[in-house]
Amino acid sequence: MFTIKSQSEIDKMRKAGEVLYETLQLLKKNIAPGVTTKELDRIAFDNIKKHKAVPSFMGYNPGVPGVVPFPASICTSVNEEVVHGIPSSLNHLKDGDIISIDVGVYLDGYHADAARTYGVGKISHEAQKLISETRQSFYEGLKQMEIGKHIRDISEAIQMHAESNGFSVVRDFVGHGIGKDLHELPDIPNYITKRRGAKLESGMTIAVEPMVNAGDYSVRLQNNSWTVVTADGSLSAHYENTVAITANGPLLLTKF
Repeated sequence: MFTIKSQSEIDKMRKAGEVLYETLQLLKKNIAPGVTTKELDRIAFDNIKKHKAVPSFMGYNPGVPGVVPFPASICTSVNEEVVHGIPSSLNHLKDGDIISIDVGVYLDGYHADAARTYGVGKISHEAQKLISETRQSFYEGLKQMEIGKHIRDISEAIQMHAESNGFSVVRDFVGHGIGKDLHELPDIPNYITKRRGAKLESGMTIAVEPMVNAGDYSVRLQNNSWTVVTADGSLSAHYENTVAITANGPLLLTKF
């Protein structure tokens, strides 16, 4: 069952979101050909710690036998990598790449979670369209984040927008509730399901995160047990915000 947050709890999540947003803006400024994903991880770690916060992903344990805790502060997923890319000093960004950066911040007992996809140098028209329409698919979903709507209303809006632009939405990973725990109920699929899902209520806090592929929606897991890539090698983009459902409409907690 999902948890309803008080105004004071939402305020704490918004403060975590402010640190997260600042971190994303700093990372965006440092993305360039030649930069390593490990360097981006260091920049994020230093900025989060500067605010006396903790990177939510560092040491995250998925509870899967044989899978080690996540070894970095952020996820850096390049080109065909969908999610959970592990930063590396060997991974130098190249002109024309796209990189999805997923950041979590834990501050004063509460989490915030957000992701963006950025171009490196000059990127193709196809890559830019993928990034732009993935972002827009989130905002189409945002229009449905009102009291009385259901989770499936969000899912349908995301899927319909992505597919109407010639892209596909990943089925294997979904958005989620968030608060004291990084992952809470309810799940927020980016595709239409048979069930309507939970009805949205004031005080719900959710992380909605379309993952959109230029090709087929199928994905596979790499040997490191973390990084997920498109099965057909096509590009993938990711856009996420933490949102509070309120009587005055949805409140973005990770975008200012």
